Amino acid sequence: MSALRREVTVLGTVLLLLVALVLVGLGVGEIPLSPLQVAGALVGHGDTVSDFVVGQLRGPRVAGAVLVGAALGAAGGIVQSVVRNPIASPDVIGITSGASASGLTAIVLFGASGGALFGSVVVGAVLVSVVIAALSWRRGITGNRVVLVGIGVAAICLSITGWMLTSGTVQQAGTALLWLSGSLNAVDRTLVGVLGVAVVVLLAAALVQSRRLTVLALGDEVAAALGLRPDRAKVLLLLTAVCLTAGAVATAGPVAFVALMAAPVARRLVGNGRVALGAVAAVGAVITLASDLLAQFAIPGNALPVGVVTGVVGAPYLLWLLARGR
Repeated sequence: MSALRREVTVLGTVLLLLVALVLVGLGVGEIPLSPLQVAGALVGHGDTVSDFVVGQLRGPRVAGAVLVGAALGAAGGIVQSVVRNPIASPDVIGITSGASASGLTAIVLFGASGGALFGSVVVGAVLVSVVIAALSWRRGITGNRVVLVGIGVAAICLSITGWMLTSGTVQQAGTALLWLSGSLNAVDRTLVGVLGVAVVVLLAAALVQSRRLTVLALGDEVAAALGLRPDRAKVLLLLTAVCLTAGAVATAGPVAFVALMAAPVARRLVGNGRVALGAVAAVGAVITLASDLLAQFAIPGNALPVGVVTGVVGAPYLLWLLARGR
């Protein structure tokens, strides 16, 4: 099987799994709906109950999980490919921590929500990424320096997060803790709409640049010999990844380890070490939506934030990566 055909096959299979999870997510709950009722509501031919449940109650949450997972998965794939390090995801190198600290500061000091929170998270993520790039730059961006500098910057951002938590009121602290754990409870149609537009535009930009990832994987010298400006290409790709991460964090908070896991899983499925951003985004969406379903229904009567489930799965995976690496 050719590499392109295998990639298309993997993408189609993952998308079918994602569709199945979407139908489950829209159908299960206190008001169960059959697949036919869900399908009818989605195409505008449902009854009053199914239209309300799908359109107002479950639809925004399911769509939010899919978009957040796709954004984090693609961002992780870009960062790991550019830096050429399997643990260099936005979670590890400080981008997610910077976005979280910025969002929490806006919540505690200014009571931000909605668009204001979204904007503050994006600004914070971009500023932190600029700091990481500036501190790790040595004749270009290298993997080990980015990871180590990012871990240090993440520690600073976590200190800011702790400071904000202790500075706010009890109500603010409760809201902030729920958001910091990575939760889709507060996702609404407006927020999903904004994230949807952002993800479509940014994923399109990432797919346009995906061929550069393949060239960069050959090394900076080879990439330059092939006519690519490595540093410029890396900056543009990383900026796309930062914006994808910021959009996901602004919507659901820092959902842990999705960006770390999605790319390696997709790469193993596709084979040949190919950077298939479409498959990576789809795998990220599957991981997030499946984790959210587990968070809601695994423990009857006790719904958990989705970030708790992804953390339980992702933390051992990170330890395994560190243990098997050199």
